[in-house]
Amino acid sequence: MPKVYLETSFFSECCSIRAGDIARGRRATSLQWWKTEARRFELYISDEVLRELSSPDFPVSVRDPALAMLQGLPVLPISTDALGLAELLVRERVMPQPANSSDAIHLAMSLVYQIDYLLTWNQKHLANPNKRTHLVVISARLGYLSPEVVTPDLLFL
Repeated sequence: MPKVYLETSFFSECCSIRAGDIARGRRATSLQWWKTEARRFELYISDEVLRELSSPDFPVSVRDPALAMLQGLPVLPISTDALGLAELLVRERVMPQPANSSDAIHLAMSLVYQIDYLLTWNQKHLANPNKRTHLVVISARLGYLSPEVVTPDLLFL
C-alpha cells in the first residue's frame, strides 16, 4: 500500500471556516478524499503536524476538529537525519527557512521515511511544479527517492 504523509494544510483545509469559493472547493475535495481515498493508503503525520495544528494561531473552531482528525494516525518522530536533511534543503534553496520547522521538515520527513506521496495544499513551497526538478535532483544526489508532492485532487485512485 502506498504511503502518504499528510501535511498540516490538508487538515486545516478539511476544517476551514473560510467561506470563499476556493476554500469551499478545497474543503469539499479534502473531505471527499478523506472519506473515499484515505483507506487506500498508509497514512502518516509527524510531530511537526501536531505542533503546527496545536498552535494558538489556529482558531479553536479549526484547531479542535483538525486535531481530532489526527486520532489514530501514526506519528513519525523528527529524527536527527530529518533535521539535517531539512537544513540541507534550505541551504540548497529547495525550501525556505527555517530549517527546523514547517515546510523543510515536512519534506525532509517524507524523504527520510520513504513516503510515496506528500499530500498538501501548500502550493507556494511544497506542491509547486517549479520546485519539482530541483527537489528530484537534490534528493537523488543524496540517495533518496523524492515523494510525489500533490494536492488532494491529484490523488484519487
